[in-house]
Amino acid sequence: MKIKTKDYRVREGDKVKLKKWPTLVKPAYKSKEEYKELLEEQVEELSDLQRLLYASNRYAVLLIFQAMDAAGKDGAIRNVMSGINPQGCQVFSFKHPSATELEHDFLWRTTQSLPERGRIGIFNRSYYEEVLIVRVHPEILLSQNIPNGLLNKKRIWKERYRSIVDQENHLHRNGTRIIKFFLHLSEEEQRKRFLDRIDEPDKNWKFSLADIKERKFWKQYMKAYEECLSATNTRNAPWYVVPADDKENARLIVSKIILDTFKSLKMSYPETDEKRRQELLSIRQQLMAEGEDD
Repeated sequence: MKIKTKDYRVREGDKVKLKKWPTLVKPAYKSKEEYKELLEEQVEELSDLQRLLYASNRYAVLLIFQAMDAAGKDGAIRNVMSGINPQGCQVFSFKHPSATELEHDFLWRTTQSLPERGRIGIFNRSYYEEVLIVRVHPEILLSQNIPNGLLNKKRIWKERYRSIVDQENHLHRNGTRIIKFFLHLSEEEQRKRFLDRIDEPDKNWKFSLADIKERKFWKQYMKAYEECLSATNTRNAPWYVVPADDKENARLIVSKIILDTFKSLKMSYPETDEKRRQELLSIRQQLMAEGEDD
């Protein structure tokens, strides 16, 4: 089955209802062997495009991964980006903010980690946590030292959505292309993966009591995600809702979306002008002369 990335892209202006978005679709592979072959092909192609991105040095690419626990963010990043030169890729995971970070606006800590031109930046969770987990647990706002006059719980989420959209539009105007993934996991599949983490000793480290506590807020998180995706999905920084119950298929979809975005940039290697060509010819002659001396 050919992956059509537009099937997973949220249309601009749509109100997202996650119940209408599948968590499982017909896979693009027929066997584990075919999955590995397809992923390897896409990883190799992505590696070539990453070198082109680095050489052309015009664009930066920011990948944002958001999801419920156990949806497969780490696995998607690890597998899809496995062929990328580490020098051209930076991965950041944002968890509980530090005391210093709390003394700044909510976009400050992630802004410092934005990718340079020619590089890929990956946010494993991001500034979107500020309208997701903070919305589900509004008591977190109290630790952010926001002036009382500005802490209007009826307006603050819309204001943060606006700040995020403004920032993403600013980045787009300056050459950063943003792709946002919501790995859409079903509640039942999360239950199975949690059990798997408990039953397999090698996966125990992935599970904590906090995970099961957050699971109790599933409905609240789904509502927060729906409003967030609806409010912050734009032409310049689109959201993709990726069915995540099948990890392997989700990785193929993520990889294809990234590839399509890279290809849309129409990048090319820098052309060598006449002055540079003459310089290279001069250097070549020097190297050839060294060989004759030997």
